[in-house]
Order: sequence, then C-alpha cells, then structure tokens
Amino acid sequence: MNQSSSDDHGLPELTLRGILLGGLITFAFTAANVYMGLKIGLTFATSIPAAVISMAVLRLFKSSSIYENNIVQTVASAAGTLASIIFVLPGLIIVGWWQGFPFWTSFAVTCLGGILGVMFSVPLRRALVVDSNLPYPEGVAAAEVLRVGTDSRTGDAESRLGLNVLIVNSVASVAFAALSKTRLLVDEAAIFFRTGAGATGVSASLSLAMIGAGHLVGLSVGMAILLGIAIGWWILLPILTAMSNLPGSAEHVALSVFRSDVRFFGAGVIGVAALWTFGTILGPIASGLRSAIKASALRSAGGGALPLIERDLPVGIVGAGVLATLVVIALVLRQFIAGGPLADHAVPLIAATLVYILVAGVVTAAVCGYMAGLVGSSSSPVSGLGILAVLTAGLMLLAVVGGASSPAQSQAMIAYALFATAIVFGIATIANDNLQDLNTGRLIGATPWRQQAALLAGVVFGSLVVPPVLDLLNTAYGFSGAAGARPNALPAPQAALISALAQGVLGGSLNLRMLEFGAVAGVLLIALDVALGRAGKMRVAPLAVGLGIYLPMGVSLALVVGAVTGHYYNHWTTRTAHPAFAKRMGVLMATGLIVGESLFGVLYAGIVAGSGTSEPLALVGDWFATPALIGGVIVFLGLVAALYRRLTKRFAGGPAA
Repeated sequence: MNQSSSDDHGLPELTLRGILLGGLITFAFTAANVYMGLKIGLTFATSIPAAVISMAVLRLFKSSSIYENNIVQTVASAAGTLASIIFVLPGLIIVGWWQGFPFWTSFAVTCLGGILGVMFSVPLRRALVVDSNLPYPEGVAAAEVLRVGTDSRTGDAESRLGLNVLIVNSVASVAFAALSKTRLLVDEAAIFFRTGAGATGVSASLSLAMIGAGHLVGLSVGMAILLGIAIGWWILLPILTAMSNLPGSAEHVALSVFRSDVRFFGAGVIGVAALWTFGTILGPIASGLRSAIKASALRSAGGGALPLIERDLPVGIVGAGVLATLVVIALVLRQFIAGGPLADHAVPLIAATLVYILVAGVVTAAVCGYMAGLVGSSSSPVSGLGILAVLTAGLMLLAVVGGASSPAQSQAMIAYALFATAIVFGIATIANDNLQDLNTGRLIGATPWRQQAALLAGVVFGSLVVPPVLDLLNTAYGFSGAAGARPNALPAPQAALISALAQGVLGGSLNLRMLEFGAVAGVLLIALDVALGRAGKMRVAPLAVGLGIYLPMGVSLALVVGAVTGHYYNHWTTRTAHPAFAKRMGVLMATGLIVGESLFGVLYAGIVAGSGTSEPLALVGDWFATPALIGGVIVFLGLVAALYRRLTKRFAGGPAA
C-alpha cells in the first residue's frame, strides 16, 4: 500500500492509515451491532456513519481524498455487517453444544465465510452493479455523503448547500430518535384489534431513517412491499389467528401467529422468489465472470488496457482464494466433528458440506446482493435466507448420515447443521453489504480491486471482534432458551428460530405447511410480476413482496410511507427550474435522515451496554404510554412534513413555466 496508489487520479486510495482507521471504527460499530442484534433482532448499516467519521478525522491530513475515505467506510462496513453472524452462531449455545465461544473456531467460521463472500462478489459486481439498474439506496447515500464532504472542502457552493441539508436532517433524525428513547414519545405506533374470531393490527415504526430509505428505494419497491403487508397482515393473519384459538389479547394472538406462521409463509415466498431471481441473473453473472476473465487476460497482456474503475481482483486470484478457503474450511469442519458422534462419517460429510457451502454460498451471495440493491442492506431479510440455508443443511445431513441413532448423535447433527449454516451465513451477510459498498465506489470513480482488498481487511477486523464480544455477552447475560440463562438473558430471536428449525428438521418435528404455502404463493407472484411486465405496468418484485410479508410491519410500513413521500417529492422536482439539483437535494435529505439515526444507534448501543439497563434514557414509565403515542405520531408526521417543506421552499429555484 502506498500513499498515492492510483495511476489515474493520483490521489491516495488504499493507504495504511485508511485501513487502520477503518479497523478502529470497526471495534465500536461491530460490538454495538452484536449487542443490538442479540437484544432486538436488528442491526444497523455502518457504511454511512463510518464515512462521516472518516471525513472528520482525515480532514486533519492535507493529502486525504474521497477515495481514501471510501476505503475507510468499506473496511468498517464489511466488519460491521459480519456482526450478523449472531443470527446463527449463538444457536450452538442454545442447543447446548457449546458453553462459550472458542475464539479461534468462532474466528474461523466468521472469517472464512466472509472471505468467500468477498470472492463471490467479484463477478457479481459486474452483474449486479455495473450492468444493473438496482437502486442500492445505502450505496447511493454513502456516495452522496462522500461527495458532499469532499467537495465542500474545495468551496463548491452546491456541495456546501448539500452539506447543510445533510447536517440539518441528521440533527433532526438524532433529536427524534433520542426523544423517543426517553419514552416521552413512542418510536412505534401500533394498534391491534379483533376481526371476528381472528386478530390483526397496524403498526409503523416512527423512524426517520426508514422514511429516508423508502425515499431512496422508490415507489415500485414500496408498492410491492405494501402488497406483501396486505397479504401477510390483512389476509393471512386474520384467517390464521381465527384458526389458532389462542387465548389472550388481540396483540398477543396476532404477534404469536405472525412469528409462528406468517413469517414462515414469507420465508417460503422469499425462497421461491430468490431462486427465480437467481435464475434471471444467471446470464449477467456468467457475463460478469467472462468479463472478469477477459480483464485478467488484458491485465496480463498489457497491464494498462482497462480503465481504473473496471479493474477487479484478477480472476486467478479469486479462484485460488476460493480453493484455499475451502481447504481451510474442510480442516475446520474436521476439527469440529473430531472425536464426536459424527466422526465415522467425516469424509463423506465434509465433502458434501463443501459442495453445500459452494452452491448455497453462490446462490445466497447473488440473492442477498440483489435484495440489498433492491431495498438496502439494513432492510434485506438475510435471516429469511438463513432459514432456507439451515433447512438445506439439515436435509444434506439426513442424506449423508441418515436418521440419528442416539440423542447424542442427534445433538451433534443439529450442531453441525448450525455450524455449516454459519459459514453460508457469513457469505450472505458480506454479499448483502459489499455490493452496496462497491456501488458507492463506482459512483465516485474508485478502484474495484482496492475496495475488494479493503473488504478482506474488514472481514479480518470484524472476525477478531465478534467472538470476544459474543463470549462476554454470553457470560454476562446468556441467551434465552439456553441452559442456565439468566432472567435478563438476551433474546437472540433469529438464532433461536434457526436453532428450532435445525432441531425440527433433524428431530423430525418440523411443520412445513406454511413454507409450502408460501412457496406456492411465490410462484403466483412471479407469474403476476411477469404478466405486469409484459403489459407495461408497474411491476411488483416478488422478493419485495416477500419482504413485506416476512418483515415486521413496523419496519416495512415505514419504508412504504417513505417511498410514497419520496415519489411525490421527485414529481415536484420536475416542475422546478433546476430539477436535477432539487432531486439531488432530496437524496441528501434522505441520506441525512439515515445518517443521524445510524449514528445515534451506535451511541445508544454504547449507553445501553455501559449502563446495563435496557432503557437508560427513560424519563417516564408505562403510565405515560397514551400521551407518548399521541405525541409521537403528531411530532413525527409534523417533523417529516416540516423537513420536506423546508426543502421545497429553499431549493425550488422557481417553478417551471
């Protein structure tokens, strides 16, 4: 790495200080994501906060550049996204196979999956970024942050205005998020009610970040998600709750059936739609691979034949990296089962697992990259693919080993399925994030191979942070459902669900009914999407519909509101004197909303972890719930309206004649 590593733009890009700064940011962001993911089942995107911090620090160096800032956010983003391994790995504690997280084994499973995710993304970059019209909302937002932060240093007037928009909306987003944590305002408005013998409800997260993300993903995706909400909450849920005969309040019944049935229906839709999506992009993926091979040949022949922004890691290095990683995975798998009930099946089981990891890894990398491009990394339901991955791993085990001959072998098979799934999950989480980062790089003119090298560095940094943080939290709190868990145990909802699925498949107790119904619905939605496309109408992406069914309505409905609001704003810009400028200001406004809440998420996670309480900023109790609900909705809607009104008044530039 050298300080001036580009032969085209002549500015610092892949530098030692950039890698180290990204690594330092990693420790805080990854630890916060691990805690929040185990606590509430959600993680936050780290690329934008990392870019903001990087620009603030690297301003102290006269030689810093937008490309170096991009490397910093790439390292931190890759490391932060690896925290999503918590959606699988704690399952080994829950099923009783591990009592703690052995550092080197946990590091290996996290790091090896991440490395494969980076390698698989090289041909995917050409298929899903270069030759694609996917919106990549967070990638666009990160690019705008980098451009504004860099250009304002050189006195560009428009960028200074943009930076003002970014800061004002970030502050507004932080202020509302902080106020909601005091419980003076709610952060989610929900109402549940009976529908005859059934129950359902309406809920929306009062999240300015979700409004911003919806603005960026656009109306088509928003409407597809709304269709998914309607199917899941207003058709399926009333029917299924009426059939369940569960006692309790409408809220208890609705949420219980949503978790036990509707989410599995959504996972079935996502599974079929994911396979369809993978089939439709096989051509571009093959084209991307051919382009990578051609680029490698040109590099070998002449070195400088390709433009800087088209230079990926050479395909030979990618192939060698994949093979070397698979060899190490085989050794790790051998160590995992050595001396246990599965040792007699080691050779065929490891061989089958390597094939499973390779095939499932390629599929999940492509699908997760596509979903991240569609709705953003934060809203992409990686855990839905985790469900399908653990089901596949369980079936693979049954095919190789057969039914368990003893309780000990059954437990070993469940643990092995979770361990293999964790590697695939590492591939999925990295692909879910790094194509977003590579899109950011493409928008600013960065060098792909340098970003891909930075992604590998981020994988290593993240893999070093995750195991000790997991072990610390397991020691301090434990996980719900695990033996010896404390009363304040962390819920780890996704890990609990995926563990239950592994136990169901390998213990013969899994009810596949809702997954099968969801798969059928997925086929029908694909047919609908194709028919709408042929008719020239607005299409409903089946994956986005599956998202609407699978995700909690609080998250998905806020995205829909943001998509509709952003659509009307963009329509308004066409009547201004400078529509392109006004539209860019809208992107920066949406970016600011995401930046503010993301940064506050990091801060709040630190406060929660440091205080040891789940609500350290709370000023009032449950008795204030009704005023907080009314006040929260009024303040939230008023703030959204005021921020958009400020934007339209300031940057109209006069209506078009």
